[in-house]
Amino acid sequence: MSTSATSLFPTMPPPGQQHQSQPPPPVKVPESLMRDVHIPPVHLFSTPVKRINDQASLNVWMGSVALVRLLLFCQKINDAVIGKKLSDPCPLNETGQRILEILGELDAWIDEIPPQESPQRFGNKSFRTWIDRLETNAERLTVSIFPARPQATPELSAYLTSSFGNGTRIDYGSGHELSFLAFLTCLDLLDAFTPQDHQALVTRVFAKYLAVVRRLQTVYMLEPAGSHGVWGLDDHQHLPYLFGSAQLIGHPHIKPRSALNPDIVEGFAKEYLYLGAIAFIMSVKKGPFHEHSPILYDITAVPHWKKVNGGMMKMWVAEVLAKLPVVQHLPFGSLLPYDDRADGDDGGGGDGGGVAGNDA
Repeated sequence: MSTSATSLFPTMPPPGQQHQSQPPPPVKVPESLMRDVHIPPVHLFSTPVKRINDQASLNVWMGSVALVRLLLFCQKINDAVIGKKLSDPCPLNETGQRILEILGELDAWIDEIPPQESPQRFGNKSFRTWIDRLETNAERLTVSIFPARPQATPELSAYLTSSFGNGTRIDYGSGHELSFLAFLTCLDLLDAFTPQDHQALVTRVFAKYLAVVRRLQTVYMLEPAGSHGVWGLDDHQHLPYLFGSAQLIGHPHIKPRSALNPDIVEGFAKEYLYLGAIAFIMSVKKGPFHEHSPILYDITAVPHWKKVNGGMMKMWVAEVLAKLPVVQHLPFGSLLPYDDRADGDDGGGGDGGGVAGNDA
């Protein structure tokens, strides 16, 4: 195994080069942002627009309140599933239940819009019909999920509609996954959830979202958006490895090296997102695991899940949030403001500490 096995934070190189083991600098959250954020009843919402198009605008994003809010929410729901199985009982409020209902509706659309039978080299064009239906119904779906703040609909629907892939390119990747997390983050900022709901946002809501997008990937043969191929962690997802490693922290029997045991992977894939992601990869990729997924193979040498979890958060920052091809499609509005700086007192707030450096 390569020396990157103990670092977990490789910068993805071009094919043929060795992984770089230098971790990215941690994202620091200023004390001024370490407080709960509550969007008041009187609030001016805005339709989110894309702002990231070059290195300079990427740098603004990396110092923004929007980034901090996403990181802090991600850390909160990650911590809520430490040691929790997908089947463990947990409360989920009415908003969360409505999201599950909508995801079920979107899943049913896949059956109603079958893939075209004619051979297609790059994705199946029926996916465009599915995306068109999503965009046409976006306002209805969003209002049904959160009727308490209908004026927030344009802002929320922008993230919901971009959570399932791009109809023009017929692709899906970690940037679309990020958009779904942004959708949940915005709802959380609007007090749609309580801390008691955070476990279920992963084990119920995100798990169902993952099932839907995996069906989209396989049925419509979606191209991987922004993938590093064999040099990347996963062609389509990142968060199942983050949340899934949190679920396994402290497990008495399943260790990182257990990902190499097909019986353990198959036996526990429906309980732990990490093993479910490994099982999905094994079902769609051919050849030895260490050849088609070398980074995941390297991670099996890490001694414990807490370090894997901390590394996955840092890798998410470095390989998703800090990558121009991934975040250039993320739009910004009033709930996730692009211009407000996280290094001053100008914009918004948060409720946590330095979230990108929590490995032990």
